[in-house]
Amino acid sequence: MKRAFVALTAVALLLFAAAQPATAGGQKPSGDLTVFAAASLTESFDAIGKQFEKKYPDVNVKFNYDASSNLATQINQGAPADVFASADQDNLQKTIDAGTVTPPPEVFAKNRLEIAVEKGNPKKIKNLADLEKSGLVVVLCDDPVPCGKYAAQSLQKAGVNITPASKEENAKATLSKVSIGEADASIVYVTDVKAAKGSTGGVRIPDNVNVVASYPMGVVTQSQNQTAAKAWEQYVLSKAGQKTLRKFGFLPP
Repeated sequence: MKRAFVALTAVALLLFAAAQPATAGGQKPSGDLTVFAAASLTESFDAIGKQFEKKYPDVNVKFNYDASSNLATQINQGAPADVFASADQDNLQKTIDAGTVTPPPEVFAKNRLEIAVEKGNPKKIKNLADLEKSGLVVVLCDDPVPCGKYAAQSLQKAGVNITPASKEENAKATLSKVSIGEADASIVYVTDVKAAKGSTGGVRIPDNVNVVASYPMGVVTQSQNQTAAKAWEQYVLSKAGQKTLRKFGFLPP
């Protein structure tokens, strides 16, 4: 009987261990995890953060959302972070070149641009060329910000030249100008308009003049929680993480 009990106990322990979530390096993630992420990832990463904490209840996920250009600068200046998720390749590459993020970067999603307009589209904007209309107030992301660079590329493809009323610090700030009625239109990501949940409208930009944005991610070299950082990367790239990104309008990597 004693041998049988020992055998059953061993089997139970093996089954329990097998049921535990897989972790980076065989260690179970715990502690604080700070993710620096592009502002356009706010809603999707908030949702993934809750899922991640449910899977790893000993981890507390904190986010710093901003323009990727600002985040890259902060990380290169030594800001404490564990993961950097950028809305473009260039800004993540700046951190790799500086040795503050460990290569290689992992592209985990893609995105497209859309014209954001006031609810109901009162100015009847149908395409990028309409943004040249006299009296129309258009705002864009600032030049160094990925959504600003992508918007400039899209406008150039379409042969459209506009002078924006202002250039904002990130995609969310740019969209906000439209949602609160301070601008008639802006160019942001499809996911931003979707996340606005009807407070603004969206006008599709055709593929031939649109821009596909790639979102790469990397672990910060000086991360104080490498185990959780690597587990976060794995989760975002997992079937569950990708399903959540699709739900918020992102394209597959």
